[in-house]
Amino acid sequence: MVRWTAAQIKDQSGRSFVVTGANSGLGFETARQLAAYGAKVVLAARSEVKGLDAVDRVKGASPDALVEFRKLDLADLDSVRAFAAAITNEPVAVDVLVNNAGVMFPPRALTRQGFESQFATNHLGHFALTGLLFDTIRRGRDARVVTVSSLEHRGGSIHFDDLTGERSYSPRAFYQQSKFANVLFGLELDRRVRAAGIPVRSVLAHPGWAATNLQSSGPTGVMKKLMKLGNRLLAQSAEIGALSELYAASDPAAEGGRFYGPGGFAELRGYPTEVQPVASAKNEETARRLWELSEELTGVTFGL
Repeated sequence: MVRWTAAQIKDQSGRSFVVTGANSGLGFETARQLAAYGAKVVLAARSEVKGLDAVDRVKGASPDALVEFRKLDLADLDSVRAFAAAITNEPVAVDVLVNNAGVMFPPRALTRQGFESQFATNHLGHFALTGLLFDTIRRGRDARVVTVSSLEHRGGSIHFDDLTGERSYSPRAFYQQSKFANVLFGLELDRRVRAAGIPVRSVLAHPGWAATNLQSSGPTGVMKKLMKLGNRLLAQSAEIGALSELYAASDPAAEGGRFYGPGGFAELRGYPTEVQPVASAKNEETARRLWELSEELTGVTFGL
């Protein structure tokens, strides 16, 4: 792939995007660039103050930007349902959903519905949101679901017998589980839409190591200090890190069932290229089991 930058984004006028976690970091950069190229963008985030500030910053860079804030807490399935209901009650289709938001390495905590916070936010919330918006997405123009994973997915597995970490919890292991789940979900969604003949691209992306507040808002103690040091020594900017999901969301050449990430050393830095998920993430039986469990836990089905 020729070095791809945001300057290669085609005119997005007439297209509508929802970007989760769009008040800062990768989500903000993704929303900012899409709006600059004419897209209508819904910035979804937990904090109204931060979300409205992000809208102001996008409009500061692009005064004519079609951008709005909508409150969404992915850790709370009631919030996910309310957000999706408000979107689907509007006549404009969602052409692209960018499942970007995430939390990383927090101490063990359970959500309102009783799920481990990283699995709930990073996977279950996005699974439910995608399912609830799917009927409007499938009516979209060049419809896509972009799910943002991480290099950390390579160390992940699904703890089917201890999803909440009640018996054994490690912040990193459960982050890896959630990012592994993202890849299983993205690939399984691709298989299901292809089998059903539905023209929706399910595309995966990861940012390498990008300096965002993800590394400071979740980790504690020694891990927080290590993350801060890593940001200084290894990380690329959020602006560059967001390119993989921007490519997946907007470029005509991005294909469903593919994974895009940085092309530099160890996929930590660089410009988007096709990368490969860990082999275990291609296991179709694991993906089906996770899909069925996610339907059971969220109460959301896709009708595929």
